[in-house]
Parts: sequence; structure tokens; C-alpha cells
Amino acid sequence: MSLFDRYTLGNATLANRFVMAPMTRSRSPQDIPTVETALYYAQRATAGLIVSEGTPISREGQGYLFNPGIFTPEQIAGWRLVTDSVHSVGGRIFAQLWHVGRVSHTSIQAGGAAPVSASTKVAEGAFAFGYDAQGVAGFLQTSVPRQLATDEVARVVRDFAQAAANAIEAGFDGVEIHGANGYLIEQFLNPHVNDRTDQYGPDSLENRLRFVFEVVDAVSARIGKERVGIRISPYGQLMDMPLYPQIDETYNALCAGLGQRGIAYVHVMDQTHFFLRSQTAEAREEALNDLLRNCRKVLGSTALILAGDLTVERAQALVASGLIDLPAFGQPFISNPDLVARFRNGWPLTQPNRDTYYGGGIEGYVDYPPYAA
Repeated sequence: MSLFDRYTLGNATLANRFVMAPMTRSRSPQDIPTVETALYYAQRATAGLIVSEGTPISREGQGYLFNPGIFTPEQIAGWRLVTDSVHSVGGRIFAQLWHVGRVSHTSIQAGGAAPVSASTKVAEGAFAFGYDAQGVAGFLQTSVPRQLATDEVARVVRDFAQAAANAIEAGFDGVEIHGANGYLIEQFLNPHVNDRTDQYGPDSLENRLRFVFEVVDAVSARIGKERVGIRISPYGQLMDMPLYPQIDETYNALCAGLGQRGIAYVHVMDQTHFFLRSQTAEAREEALNDLLRNCRKVLGSTALILAGDLTVERAQALVASGLIDLPAFGQPFISNPDLVARFRNGWPLTQPNRDTYYGGGIEGYVDYPPYAA
């Protein structure tokens, strides 16, 4: 069972088990994918599966400038160039569907409106990338959110489904629903953030899971469950997500529901180092393995992807043990467009320049060369 073997994911055949994880690069000045975007992904298309950078499902769902969305005809056309380029060299690519919820700023929202959320609570210490009072783009403390009215929640669910349909129109092989890192879906899941009093409120596990299952069901009905994945981040505290006692119960139930729905995959972002920062590396590893084992038991045919500080050796061991099906790598793909070949041949990795991760031009984006002996 080698990472370099072909793998069937949903209705897609992947050339290998390596997944390129979603990474925000902020290289789209008009929020539309560019020729450079297409080149960037095509260079990395020897990954078995690419998951695109987070692509906002609506203007309302955007929290950062210069990220390509999936809700206008121009954006769909831009992404079509990307998917055609990836497919032309034999790659597979899913679009990550993104709604940031409260992690936004009034300068980004239409008409200067407040960001919407499951909550009325501001994301303390979290930053959006918007315009300051002088019209200069930069990081800004997130604005006070407006809680979605009950009847508005269904509209956001429809926005996810429409974005999924737009992604298929743009040529993507499927979509990954962004349910991680403190954004809208997690704002419903977390009982310390969710302060609603309706059927989506924090009073019961069923209520907190209602929104994410409605999104998954709507997207699956629109494009087919075999084209649907979701990313989750148990124990994560990004974007002011407090820990809560029901974390294990919540994510076990979430994985069970996703397994019953038979979607293509669940993508776990390992953030146990937040939850167990005072513990040893061995204790954190065991906590992660317990999480993966619990998910694995209830996922059935749904594949399990893991991302987060993996080495190729650890990834191979996790796949061989049956704990995961596919390993995802993020930052190594930034500076190693030929990462799969480097892993296969034991070639050294190029270290990325962190100063060029976000924004700018081609430097640090499409100018990293493949390995040359």
C-alpha cells in the first residue's frame, strides 16, 4: 500500500495518494483567478489531488481581499482556465468552498454591512484583510457580526449549493466544504461561540450539527455525494474558537453523520498541538490517533485525509496502519512544485520564503523551479 499507487476517491481516480492542501495565496487582485493562478496549480498537478485555496461562495462569505471567489461568471471563467490547465497534465482538483462568517470586516461587505455569523460575538484577536479608513488594504480587527436570522440560514445553505454547482461548471472534479479553522460552520458547532436561541442554537448536539448537515446535504443533492468532501479541525482554536468539553462528542457525531451520507472524504486538519500544548509529543500523537480511530470506525466508505506537519515517512506509516487513506501536504508544495517526484526519489526539499506567502506577484508563487541534480 504505497503512497505512490493510484487511489479511487469518489468517482475520481487519483494518480497517487498525495493531496495538496488548500492554502490562501492572495494573488487575485480582482478576486478572479488569473493566468498565474492557472500556472501555479498546473505546476503542482502531479499531486494525486489538489484542493484549491479557499474560494468564497458569496461576497458575504469573504473575509480577505484578493482571494478568488466562485460566485460570478468572471470567477467561474477564471477557474475554468485553472481546471483546464490542471487536467491537461493529468491532475485532479477540488474547489474549497468558503464562508468566513464573522471573520470579516465591514469594508469587504457589500454596502459596508456587518459580517454575518451564527453568533453576535466578535472574533477577538482575529483579523480580516480589508480596507482601513484611508482605503489602504491591510489586516484589521474583525467587525462586530450580525447573527443570521433563522430564515436567512436556509439562504446561506443555498449559497453553498450554488457555489458547488458553479465549481462543477468551472470544471472542478468536486468540492471541499470548509468546516475548519474558526469559520462559519465551526461558529455553529462551537457552543461557546454559538449564542442562538433557535433550532440552530447550542442547547443540543443535534442543533449545533444541523447547519453543517444541511450544507452537506444540499451540496450533495446538487452535484452528487461522490464529489463532496469536508475539512474539519477538531481542537483548533484559530479565530477565537474556545475549547469546550463536548469536542470529542461533537466530532464523533459529525463523522458518524458524514459516514452515513457516504460523501467522498473527510479532511482533518491536525490542531492537537493547540489542545495539548502542555503535553509531550507522544501524548499529542496518541490523542490524534484516538481521534482518527474514532472517525475511521464510523466513516464507512468515506475516505479520511490528514493534514498537518506530516513527513512522508509518517504519512506512509499512517496509511499502512489504516488510520488514514490520504496524507495532505501544504507548505512543502509552495516551494516544491514537483514534491511528489522529490518524495519518490529522495531528493532534498526547497525551503519556502514565508515573506512571499501572501500577495505580490510571481515571486514566491510560480518561480520555484523543479529539482535539478
